[in-house]
Amino acid sequence: MNTSEKTSITIETIVNAPVEKVWNSWTSPEHIVHWCTGSADWHTPKAENDLRIGGQFTTRMEAKDGSFGFDFGGVYDNIKTNELIEYTMDDSRKVNILFAQTGNGIKITETFEAEDTNPIEMQREGWQTILNNFKSYTESLTN
Repeated sequence: MNTSEKTSITIETIVNAPVEKVWNSWTSPEHIVHWCTGSADWHTPKAENDLRIGGQFTTRMEAKDGSFGFDFGGVYDNIKTNELIEYTMDDSRKVNILFAQTGNGIKITETFEAEDTNPIEMQREGWQTILNNFKSYTESLTN
């Protein structure tokens, strides 16, 4: 058995907004701090993003009560504006994000390699919650 093989998890949503607005909301630190959280008792006080191949990003996530926090970060492997982002997280796991035009808006499909600490379903739910927050936040910008 190959123990280095990672389990991949895929989540998705459709955002009712133009692709340029979706891309800007996804990649701009001034927007990331508003949507990148997994629950209401957490927040994202800081985000940095050097959006280029080889560029790094860091998003600080913290419990609002100050009891816990961590930096989520990585390095970009591939970027196609308004279409694709691929990166390697600081722990060497890979992430692939596709942005595709549909009749209902921009479909975002995010596939990431699972980590070994938390159950798969917990990881899926956490990442899906963040993606749902992104959708709500970005759609609110279009009104």
